[in-house]
Amino acid sequence: MASPRTTEVGTVGSASPPQLWDPVVRLTHWGIALAVLLNGLVNDGGSTFHVSLGWMAMSLLVLRLVWGVLGPSEARFSAFPPNPGAALVHLRRLAAGRPKEHASHNPAGAMMVYAFWITLLVVIGSGLVLTGGATPMRIAADKAAVASGDWSALIVKDGGGANDSPRRETVEGVHEVAANLLLILAALHVAGVFVESRAMRRDLLAPMILGHRRK
Repeated sequence: MASPRTTEVGTVGSASPPQLWDPVVRLTHWGIALAVLLNGLVNDGGSTFHVSLGWMAMSLLVLRLVWGVLGPSEARFSAFPPNPGAALVHLRRLAAGRPKEHASHNPAGAMMVYAFWITLLVVIGSGLVLTGGATPMRIAADKAAVASGDWSALIVKDGGGANDSPRRETVEGVHEVAANLLLILAALHVAGVFVESRAMRRDLLAPMILGHRRK
């Protein structure tokens, strides 16, 4: 069953849908992808660079979520609601070589989008807990103070000694598992784009780079 804002315009070989993927969608997509990839490669938790990428991803995610309400029709949540049943139908059609076009994310792609966003929220939320919500500038300033001999920058200010608590270990575990899950979801997403591009016999990457479908 298609979503309320999803338009099936035919099978392989039919006309491509109209222009979509506005600049905000493309900016948030590639910006978050870059932040996740770099943090996965750098993997230096607590560094100023690591935290900066986290704040960048958080800002872009907030922008994308707001855009899901205020943006053009193809970018709104109503265009690709999470629907596991529709996703399974789409995957079966894809496996049979009979996928249909959609004016926004296809149902399987929509499920991937929501899974990625939820996992990213867990990574960001746990990261904020681990850093006490400190901004990258604050972390850089604290490290500079310690380097200069001012160890008072490391004093726990909440008085609870949370840095050594079992709770922190739990949050660190959640953060690490969710971060690894993000990389797995990203790999599945890339594989899905490749498979569907071949099934559709057209480039699905171009719309996210150029902003329109290449016929």
